[in-house]
Amino acid sequence: EPQFVESGGGLVQAGGSLRLSCAASGLSFEHYAVGWFRQAPGKEREGVSCINNSGSNTYYEDSVKRRFTISKDSAKNTAFLQMDSLKPEDTAVYYCAAAFLTCENWPKGSPDFWGQGTQVTVSA
Repeated sequence: EPQFVESGGGLVQAGGSLRLSCAASGLSFEHYAVGWFRQAPGKEREGVSCINNSGSNTYYEDSVKRRFTISKDSAKNTAFLQMDSLKPEDTAVYYCAAAFLTCENWPKGSPDFWGQGTQVTVSA
């Protein structure tokens, strides 16, 4: 079973930035799309962003477009989510996830593997 080491969450004021990292073992980002989902209290989990196996295609949920940027270092099997201009409504637990090859499962919320999650809290 693949494992993910997630880091970078925390508390930040509105307008600030955070950078999430997800280092994977047991699978290769050369064969898997990788990205993040988030779940806020009382809300359903939603796909936030994804980058496909080749890095040629990305997905962003509408509310984070032009604020979040996903990238990855396939040599280190690590993905990054740069989150800028954070808003209180971005507060959630963010979960790293991976799906075979493409990001097509992101809007449906059904990747193949999940990380343990990291808390992001944005204060007003």
